[in-house]
Order: sequence, then structure tokens, then C-alpha cells
Amino acid sequence: RTAVGQPSAGSPRPPSVGHLASSHRVTVPDMPLNQPRWDWNKGINIMPEKLFKVIVIGDPTVGKTSFVQRYVQNTYRKDYKGTVGVDFALKILKLGEGQTVKLQLWDIAGQERFTWMTRVYYKDAHGCVIMFDLTNKNSFVNTLKWKRDVDSKCTLSDGSPIPCMLLANKCDLQSQRQVEQMEIETFYKQHNFIGWTETSPKEGLMVNDSMRFLVDVMMKQEGSHSFHSSDSPEYIALSGPGPQAKRSCYC
Repeated sequence: RTAVGQPSAGSPRPPSVGHLASSHRVTVPDMPLNQPRWDWNKGINIMPEKLFKVIVIGDPTVGKTSFVQRYVQNTYRKDYKGTVGVDFALKILKLGEGQTVKLQLWDIAGQERFTWMTRVYYKDAHGCVIMFDLTNKNSFVNTLKWKRDVDSKCTLSDGSPIPCMLLANKCDLQSQRQVEQMEIETFYKQHNFIGWTETSPKEGLMVNDSMRFLVDVMMKQEGSHSFHSSDSPEYIALSGPGPQAKRSCYC
């Protein structure tokens, strides 16, 4: 089992594997905020759609675009070109109780020449993914720079920092690993991340689950209840292709 940082007290538990529904569009008519609508055909209450903006940041080549594409399209390629400025993607989740959540994913370039634009890119974000490459120690060191940048430029309506998830990417390359788990564990606790986990867009490991965890935190901070049981286990069993499918990670 791969130990991963546990979220702070009061944070929702990570969801079970396979809980996320496939991405598809759902149209809900305009209605008063937070007022459910009764669907007479299905006999259920339809909750209003929720829209969250999530920024994905980190050094160049840590795998941000691969992560977003795996999450949104469930595809992986080796030949992604470096992001210029910012790329956008939309993920639509259909959760329990007729709740639909739209995630606007902002894949922000990590090159130094684009950092002067980050205040514009961060505007109105509800959550953040800060990513580093497990095979590149310097990208891990620089996550502190990214966290401080976000905290200084973007807050929630009550002035508190937006929830940030720390992702240790490319965990399929264990033989090239340069950052140990205990170092990450200490770091995430010191710098107010909501949690951390290792991910691999190539193998599809912990991509959906890490994002679902972030969604639950954002919904809780907005005042909505989480849609999975508070009795969920503290670990997420990985499922996916390849020999690593039986591993588990803590989150």
C-alpha cells in the first residue's frame, strides 16, 4: 500500500473507486438557487447544477495536461505539447440525489514567462490542484512557490484560502523516484493542503478519485452536504489496467 496524506479533520472522506459517473451534458432549466425541481418522469428531485472552477498548476512537464485529458476524456498520449498560457476543459459529474456538477478545469502553463498572468487565471477559482513530478525533485520544491502564489492572489468569499490538493504525478515511474513519501507527508501538513496522493495519468491511477475528493471538499465549503457516506474507508483501492491495479493509496 502506498501511504498518502490524510485530509485535515472535518474534510470529507475520499469516494470509492468507480463512484464517478461518465461525463455527459445535463441541461437543467433556470431555477432559484439551491431549490430542487421535481422530475415527474423519474419521480426524483433534481438539484440545480453547480459550477466550480478548478485551476491546475505546477512546473512545466509535470503532467498537468495528461492528467486533465485522462480525467475528462479518459485518454492518454505521450506527445502533448507544452501549454501556452492556459487550456480549458469541462468535466460534468452526475452525483447522487439528482445533483449535477460542472467542473471548469483551467490547465495553466508552468513556464516563468506566463506567471505574470496568474492573477487573471486564478480569478474566481473554487479549488486548486498543485502538481509535481515524482521523478523531478525541483518540481516538488517549487510547489511551495505555487501554493504561495495561489494563496496571495485567490481566496474564497470569506477570505479563506481556496482548497488545494497536492498531486505527486508519474507514480508509475517508481525506479526514477526522487521524492519520498514521508517528505511529501510532512510538506502537505506544513503548508495547508487538504490532502495529497500519488497519481499516474498513464496508468489511470488515482485520477478520478483525487478529483472527486476535491469536489467533495468544495461542495462542503459551499455549504452543501457530501454525497458519499461519512463511514467511507480512509483508503482508496486502485482499479485500472496493469500489474499495479491491486495497489491501494491513502488519501
